[in-house]
Amino acid sequence: MSQYTQELQATAKAMMADNKGVLAMDESNGTCNKRFQQRGIPTTEEKRRAYRELLVTIPNLNEYVSGAILYDETIRQSTKDGVPFPKLMQSNGMIPGIKVDAGAKELAGHPNEKVTEGLDGLRDRIAEYYKMGARFAKWRAVITIGDGIPSRACIESNAHALARYAALCQEGGLVPIVEPEVLIDGNHTIERCYEVTEQTLIAVFDQLHLQNVALDQMILKPSMVVSGKDCPQQASVEEVADATIKCLLDCVPASVPGIAFLSGGQSMERSSAHLNAMNAKYKQLPWRVTFSYARAIQQPALDNWKGEDANVEKSQKLSLHRAKCNSAASMGQYSEEMEKQPAMV
Repeated sequence: MSQYTQELQATAKAMMADNKGVLAMDESNGTCNKRFQQRGIPTTEEKRRAYRELLVTIPNLNEYVSGAILYDETIRQSTKDGVPFPKLMQSNGMIPGIKVDAGAKELAGHPNEKVTEGLDGLRDRIAEYYKMGARFAKWRAVITIGDGIPSRACIESNAHALARYAALCQEGGLVPIVEPEVLIDGNHTIERCYEVTEQTLIAVFDQLHLQNVALDQMILKPSMVVSGKDCPQQASVEEVADATIKCLLDCVPASVPGIAFLSGGQSMERSSAHLNAMNAKYKQLPWRVTFSYARAIQQPALDNWKGEDANVEKSQKLSLHRAKCNSAASMGQYSEEMEKQPAMV
């Protein structure tokens, strides 16, 4: 048992508070720069800092978001007034989190499959991040559906790495977000996605048990069970909700405090609609079902900001509106009408 047991339980519970979800703003510098380039924003450290400040200083964001996942560069940055981001977040009632994996790399011997790296030196990095104020972490594994894949080797390798990461986090005082993402890319059916998601979750929880991970001190961040984006037969919102909840009920132990979905390439409206359908239809689930979205909250802000100080206030309102929509969806109270309402702070 970790010396941090009570703290970890309290953090996990706070992360999954009613009507709140988690903001994922942990994109790497490379990904952030790519998004800046597409919008003509200079790809400098100062612009990245300014953009992250825009997000963490959104007024009243803590009403809808319990915490935010930061990147290594971001957790070391401060506001233009010199307040470190983790400290600012804590004073605004949000829990700082940190992405700790080193990215998905080619899995040797298995073409077109990936395994996430970053276990080397992780214990020391966790200790440093804890000192900086982080109280939870994230590690993303990537499972691709295609001809003859995923292989058992790919699923098992990623499940093992996720479990070892989770055990190290709990030892060092961070609540692990365990993220096995089954990619939306491909022309597979929703039935095939269900099959792969089920195999993946069974393997992940098997490994979590082997590594003595305390399930009441972690959060699961899965992908939804959806049709591949190139599948001619796209499942309805209702079908996605039913298939996803059935898969989770079959695979996820009741002691896990919460499930925070990734949006995984879905449109902003679709990711809200899917989450809402699950919560509107299934009232008595063993865990809280909410969001841990990146683009589905950030995108309107990034599109509007364009790197200009004059656009900050409106950009913040646009992202706050998306957080509000997703918060409502996490309670089964979202409607398409909400999308038409003006983004008010």
